[in-house]
Amino acid sequence: MAPTTNARGASSENTPRDDSRATPTAQAQAKITIPAKHPMVALLGSGDSFLRVVEQGFPEVDIHVRGNEVTVSGNEAEVALVRRLFDELLIIVRTGQPLNEEAVERSVAMVRSNDGHGPAEVMTLNILSNRGRTIRPKTLNQKSYVDAIDEHTIVFGLGPAGTGKTYLAMAKAVQALQSKQVTRIILTRPAVEAGERLGFLPGTLYEKIDPYLRPLYDALHDMIDPDSIPRLMAAGTIEVAPLAYMRGRTLNDAFIILDEAQNTSAEQMKMFLTRLGFGSRMVVTGDTTQVDLPGGTQSGLRVVQEILRGVDDIAFCTLTSDDVVRHKLVGRIVDAYARYDIRVEADGRPNGDGSGNGDVPRSRGRRPIDKNGRGKHTVNMQTVEREVN
Repeated sequence: MAPTTNARGASSENTPRDDSRATPTAQAQAKITIPAKHPMVALLGSGDSFLRVVEQGFPEVDIHVRGNEVTVSGNEAEVALVRRLFDELLIIVRTGQPLNEEAVERSVAMVRSNDGHGPAEVMTLNILSNRGRTIRPKTLNQKSYVDAIDEHTIVFGLGPAGTGKTYLAMAKAVQALQSKQVTRIILTRPAVEAGERLGFLPGTLYEKIDPYLRPLYDALHDMIDPDSIPRLMAAGTIEVAPLAYMRGRTLNDAFIILDEAQNTSAEQMKMFLTRLGFGSRMVVTGDTTQVDLPGGTQSGLRVVQEILRGVDDIAFCTLTSDDVVRHKLVGRIVDAYARYDIRVEADGRPNGDGSGNGDVPRSRGRRPIDKNGRGKHTVNMQTVEREVN
């Protein structure tokens, strides 16, 4: 069969078609009218600061504002996403919740993820309000974590520092107490030093372990009237104690949170989980990249994932650097350390102290010596357990 030619005389036989040029990207324009009762500054930010965040998130579209009308032009798919974004932001503004640049940036990420959950659904889910401050999830993974706490008896919250694992769990605990779903809150964490020798700590056993539990007290003060905390603790309604104090107990009608769970051994993790009583719920939080256990001790948080994943009524929720709600640099630091760990593993050299547990390199140092020439003692989980038992 003779080859055919097109109108310009070019042979068409076996000539590949360039579909990308044959079918140009569809363009579209959308006009979004903002109701007059909502001031544009609430949606676009002071000096259009929120609008600039949107433009940075969607560089392929042109956004123009005149009066209370927003016109979006460009790639059809991108225009549709921007339109959806403004619809979601408008819903948030209607609830009376003020926007900020961080919230708009997270909203852009949620709309782009296109997983069926909108920013308004996430950012208007109020967990707890105290002294004019409302605690709510800020990312999709945080919302999934909060939903899992509502739907499961035991939930593991895994992720790097700053992702709200403990803070959201404590907010749910206080919410459960206030709504009378439980009769008490129990907060615990292992007394393990974070890679440094603290030496001899003076005072009673409670005074020795208080520094390890201080982060939990700090969070409580954000959620409950500080004047009522001593009364609730004296009545046993709220208990903050080291993990060793959980041994031999059955915890009924309680909301129990184990923080810094990466610093438990496999035996301690089993001990804690088997304290669960009737009418109780547990949340276990930790970051397996920040293990402070002695070399050779395997983290119970790593082991439990292999043992319990897939067990009914137990959920594992993983948060990432995208869920960090502290300074933006924290997320970048987390990512940088993750890349470092990957390079170390690829090189086949041991990470950190050589235990292979993924710890960040730290100095071992020598045992501290007191003024009398004796070695100082440190407070750790084993020390506390011996004193308790």
